[in-house]
Amino acid sequence: MTKPVVALKSVVIRFAGDSGDGMQLTGDRFTMDTASLGNDLSTLPNFPAEIRAPQGTLPGVSSFQLHFADHHVLTAGDAPDVLVAMNPAALKANIKELPKGAMLIVDKDEFTTRNLQKVGYETNPLEDGSLDGYSIHAIPLTSLTVGALAEVEISKKDAERSKNMFALGLLTWMYHRPTESTIKFLEAKFGKKPDILKANLLAYNAGWNYGETTEDFANTYEIAPAKMPAGKYKNISGNQALAHGLIAGAQQSGLQLFLGSYPITPASDILHELSKHKKFNVITFQAEDEIAAVGAALGASYGGALGVTTTSGPGIALKSEMIGLAVMLELPLIIIDVQRGGPSTGLPTKTEQADLLQVMFGRNGECPAVVIAASQPSDCFAMSLEAIRIATTYRVPVFYLSDGYIANGSEPWKIPNVSELPDLKVEFARTQENFLPYDRDPKTLARPWAIPGTKGLEHRIGGIEKADKTGAISYEPKNHDFMVRTRQAKIDNVEVPDLHVDDPTGDANVLFLGWGSTFGPIASAVEVLRSNGEKVAQAHLKYINPFPKNLGDVLNKYPKVITPEMNLGQLALLLRAKYLKDIISYNQVRGLPFSTAELVEAAMGVING
Repeated sequence: MTKPVVALKSVVIRFAGDSGDGMQLTGDRFTMDTASLGNDLSTLPNFPAEIRAPQGTLPGVSSFQLHFADHHVLTAGDAPDVLVAMNPAALKANIKELPKGAMLIVDKDEFTTRNLQKVGYETNPLEDGSLDGYSIHAIPLTSLTVGALAEVEISKKDAERSKNMFALGLLTWMYHRPTESTIKFLEAKFGKKPDILKANLLAYNAGWNYGETTEDFANTYEIAPAKMPAGKYKNISGNQALAHGLIAGAQQSGLQLFLGSYPITPASDILHELSKHKKFNVITFQAEDEIAAVGAALGASYGGALGVTTTSGPGIALKSEMIGLAVMLELPLIIIDVQRGGPSTGLPTKTEQADLLQVMFGRNGECPAVVIAASQPSDCFAMSLEAIRIATTYRVPVFYLSDGYIANGSEPWKIPNVSELPDLKVEFARTQENFLPYDRDPKTLARPWAIPGTKGLEHRIGGIEKADKTGAISYEPKNHDFMVRTRQAKIDNVEVPDLHVDDPTGDANVLFLGWGSTFGPIASAVEVLRSNGEKVAQAHLKYINPFPKNLGDVLNKYPKVITPEMNLGQLALLLRAKYLKDIISYNQVRGLPFSTAELVEAAMGVING
């Protein structure tokens, strides 16, 4: 008998299990199937920080959260409406965030005495009443999966590994997701391993059929497509969008794209993605260390290519001397910093915004560079184009900040038409008499970009101070003072858009001012506050050095400015110093993004004095 269908406006699902349970794959496949139906969505993958933590322990828990809806989605959700917990560790790590009344699906086969003891459960929570108040579905996922695969000639261990596909099939049935794309994905992934392919397909279909036939679930659920601007969309992660933006920007500039990179979490996926696109004149170089990576990128820029290097905070520290050389040489260089928790190794798989002061000042001498930041996964494409525009136009290093939440999260991205992309064409210096390598464009202050080996354009390069215009080595005090001020003026004069302020009534007293991945939580909190009758404005900084020219006027307009940051107040420090404005700093460094609820609470505290 057909089960009743309940229409929902949105739902937040979290898949959680051991790092070997395939939760990231499960969440990713459910996301792709959801995107194909036209729902707006946002995701939050959460990886364990330890490599191969002991199985069934709290440090080894991996999770994937997906928020999808029939309307615009700004965050991955404060808390799950549905938690799929594959073992006791996953339950214990996530149950505190599950609101009462929410749905809890667990693999009861994993709730053995040994597994319970591993995470400190003295009694079985499925039996002791501690989970009363939740809609519990304790399903023998493991044994059902093994039973479904009885005809496949694989080991019991391999059969048990397919239980994530059983869970995916069940949730696919429950939320009316299509099955075709996941089946095609499995065929492509395991096509050369027929037994493994058969096992995954059987487990996936068994999960779907279980939902269809069991009496444990009384309803299924539907979420209508979201109303979005017309166009072709792709579900994309921040790292993917960033890589695609670099490719598009290089094509628009007419330059070869060269990536010099050393693998580091969470930036490595940019290297992986770019390595797939050699046909677009992309060269990827996996260097032996961070210093070699940035050195190769700077060398590529010297040779007339678009030099890019990717890293996280620890790599920025190692690259700093070579970035100083790029400032002295006045060559374009893009340094992508996908921020993670620190210091040192810190929280390598968790998100943070604590590298801002490092990229602003973390080099010797007066060593200015441009700093920009993406606001959400889909925004990474556009900001890649901006990084290329600024670096090539002004011949400067550009720090491009992302973070773990943006990099690993995903959302729908409207694919732009090529005709809509900016013209980034680059003009190199041409053969001439009496070439002056540090003669500057009067508007941008950029020096000529001279390709080595071009007759008549011979010039000195190096880290020692250069004489104005000639580029000869100079120790003259006045020349050094002039060159230092000129390099700073070049950064200060970079053209960036004015800061846009969202203030519908024009008379708000409180401004939320964010940067980076705080965009979604701030915008979501502002929606809630306005629905409650509060007058709150919001603005988001994508250009941090230089700041937008109207920023001072914006700050002066609002009596109270709240700046949420996943650090201890680094942007707030810069704003106070430059504009002498009393910024209200709201900070957390938990390795997780802000929740909407906590920002609403913080704003109400400010509004109520």
